[in-house]
Amino acid sequence: MKTEEGRRTGIGITAEGDMLAALGIRYGGDDGIDFAVEVQKTLALEAYRGSVNLARERGPFSIYDASLEQNNPFVQRLRKEDDELYREMQRYGRRNIALLTIAPTGTTSLMTQTTSGIEPAFAVYYKRRRKVNPNDKEAFVSFTDEKGISYEEYMVFHHKFVDWLKIKGYNIKEVLRYSEDKLKQIVEESPYHKSTSSDVDWIKKVHMQGEIQKWVDHSISVTINLPEKVSEEMVAKLYITAWQCGCKGITVYREGSREGILLNAEKNDKPKETQAPRHRPESLDAEIIRFKNNKEDWIAFIGLYENRPYEIFTGITDDDVFPIPKAIKKGKIIKVKEKDGNTRYDFEYEDKYGYPNRVGGLSRMFDPEFWNYAKFISSVLRFGMPIPDVVNLISSLHLNSETINSWKNGVERALKNYIPDGTKVTKGNKCPDCGEEGTLIYKEGCRTCQACGYSKCG
Repeated sequence: MKTEEGRRTGIGITAEGDMLAALGIRYGGDDGIDFAVEVQKTLALEAYRGSVNLARERGPFSIYDASLEQNNPFVQRLRKEDDELYREMQRYGRRNIALLTIAPTGTTSLMTQTTSGIEPAFAVYYKRRRKVNPNDKEAFVSFTDEKGISYEEYMVFHHKFVDWLKIKGYNIKEVLRYSEDKLKQIVEESPYHKSTSSDVDWIKKVHMQGEIQKWVDHSISVTINLPEKVSEEMVAKLYITAWQCGCKGITVYREGSREGILLNAEKNDKPKETQAPRHRPESLDAEIIRFKNNKEDWIAFIGLYENRPYEIFTGITDDDVFPIPKAIKKGKIIKVKEKDGNTRYDFEYEDKYGYPNRVGGLSRMFDPEFWNYAKFISSVLRFGMPIPDVVNLISSLHLNSETINSWKNGVERALKNYIPDGTKVTKGNKCPDCGEEGTLIYKEGCRTCQACGYSKCG
């Protein structure tokens, strides 16, 4: 169900937290755990009673053998609560092997507007993202991530919270425009106060899952939502507690560990809302990087969009072809449309006297093979692949020509200059000097070991 304002507002999902909120019971509290267990116990008894009744009419599933379940803790709990049900099950069998899986139903519950299992409400209100086709002229693109994927963001109110707002006489359209502070005040008045996924006591939630697990014959899908700065010790404690409580499985989600779909509306840091344009601007700021490659002098022209590499031209330096003073580090790469319809790229810079100078046709001054491979690398850059991944991609290319391999090494070295200091090396992260795993980071384009100080450029 969506409001008239369009896709950027929506209505959320129902969960066990809604039932407890409606009864005035706090999710995760002792009363909440006791009530949830009682509901699940009742569900288990009635589900198994229904399966036994079906077995009486149609026969049990073909491999049913009561003797195999004599020491089954779940079946023994059913027996303790309802001995008559147990005796009928021994006599008639069951129609189903299992009946009580609590599956991961987050997305399907959004589609069907039904329960998502035993979860609390994720949040009373939050932002949600969905991928959109950037070529759809009617699509609303809120931002594009660093991989070039476009998203729409819209505010979502938990739909039972919307029901509560209506009962209290609030105008929903007006509430959607309220400030954060005013929304918080309203939430504090509601039965959802201190009962959302970010509010509940994490350890108590695990205990709750363990108690409910006693009345679920298969497993339960439950997610423990943790803040970004949660300690490793707390995560470990949650897993150990889950094991001690008899949980068959547990999911822990740390905020920010995955480029997410659900966003905390209170969080201030916003995703980058700009992206490198697919169609190249006529002029780009550029930097020149000079370096040695197999004892040869190389030069790279890096076109930048918002200080991020957008395209690259590189090859062996020739002062006759590139009469650019070595003191020149910056300039612009200009896209020029020629009369015959072809395109060339010129480099323009300002000399020490402040006069503009232009070197024409960068694309013609390097080996044609270099140019073709450069177009491939540039297209990868334009579509937002993170620079460390681009470097790893180039490194993994297997090229037959020794000259092209030298070019490949040159491009790799040039782009490493744009990897932020402190970025962890993702490929082959073992120091060749001290042998420590996971200690290599990029520093000024060089792989540097945090443990022993080893450093290697190129």
